[in-house]
Amino acid sequence: MSPRIYLASTSPRRRELLRQIGVQFDVLTFRSGERGEDADVDETPLAGEAVEHYVERLALAKAEAGVRRIQWRKMVRRPVLAADTTLDLDGEIIGKPVDAADAQAILRRLSGRSHRVLTALAVSDGERTRSSISISTVKFRELLDSEIRLYVASGESMDKAGAYGIQGKAAIFIEEIQGSCSGIVGLPLFETAQLLKGFGYSL
Repeated sequence: MSPRIYLASTSPRRRELLRQIGVQFDVLTFRSGERGEDADVDETPLAGEAVEHYVERLALAKAEAGVRRIQWRKMVRRPVLAADTTLDLDGEIIGKPVDAADAQAILRRLSGRSHRVLTALAVSDGERTRSSISISTVKFRELLDSEIRLYVASGESMDKAGAYGIQGKAAIFIEEIQGSCSGIVGLPLFETAQLLKGFGYSL
C-alpha cells in the first residue's frame, strides 16, 4: 500500500484532484489562508524574476516550510506536496485579486486574449526535494462588463489566481485551452503522479 503524504495547501480544488487519482493524504495546516500562510514563504516577486522561476520558487518554499512544520510539531515523517499557481499576462505575474474591484480589473485585462497558467509542484521528504512545472495557455472570449460584474459578485473570483476558476462558472468565458486542465485548476495530475513515484508512491 502506498504511503500517505502531506498536502501543504488549503485549496479544496487540490484536495479533490488528489482524491481523483487515489492519493491518500493529510492536509498540513498553517496559521492562516493558503497565500501568505507562512512567514518564511515570501510571495513577493524578485526584481526581474521570470514567471517560471517565481512559481517554482514558491512551490519549493511551501514544501520546505511544510517539512519544517512536521519537524517542529514532531509529526510522522512523510513526503510533503506543495503547489503554487499563477498567471502570466505579457510577462506580468497575476496572482489572486485583493478585492472585487481588482478581480474585475484582472478579468477585463484577460478579456479577448490568451494568457498562460503556470502551476509548479514540489515534493520534499526532508532529505530530497523535487519540483516540476506545468504551463498551459487559456484563451478568453470577449467579456461584457455586465458578465464580469455578475461573475465577481458570485464570489468565485476571490480565492483564485487570475480571478477565475475554469472548473466553475468561468468555463463559459474560455474559448480554448492548450495544456493541462488539472494544471489550470491548480494541480497538474500527470506531473503530480510522476513526482510522487520518485518518492515511492505507486499509482
